[in-house]
Amino acid sequence: MKIILDTNIIVSALIQRSYPFFVVDKIFVDSSLKLQISDALFKEYVEVLHRDKFKRYTDFFLRSKVLLSDIYELAEMVQTTTKLNIIKDSHDNRLLELAEASNADFIVTGNTNDFKMKKYKITQIVSAKEMFELLFQ
Repeated sequence: MKIILDTNIIVSALIQRSYPFFVVDKIFVDSSLKLQISDALFKEYVEVLHRDKFKRYTDFFLRSKVLLSDIYELAEMVQTTTKLNIIKDSHDNRLLELAEASNADFIVTGNTNDFKMKKYKITQIVSAKEMFELLFQ
């Protein structure tokens, strides 16, 4: 199963032990799950996780460094070739571009404002709770 994680899921996984945390953890322990990333998405992860506003969370930067290393090591890097302009936020279009290039099964996001659709081509767009329920049923 090919999964794309929106940056907000990565951030949430580092802040609290809730659905995003359990989904991210499951991806790294279940070999049937393959995280899909692009160069642009990985750069976004790095940029966002290094923002000063996260200093208030204990060990956030240390844990984010470890997680970024794990992602870089274990995720499948996919080259995107299509540029889309479906969602108003260009960063969110990157996820759709990656979904198309990788034939991803799921995009997991907490961004319900921009991701109003439940599916893009073959890729289902789900919340962390929905992904959790699929993975742990």
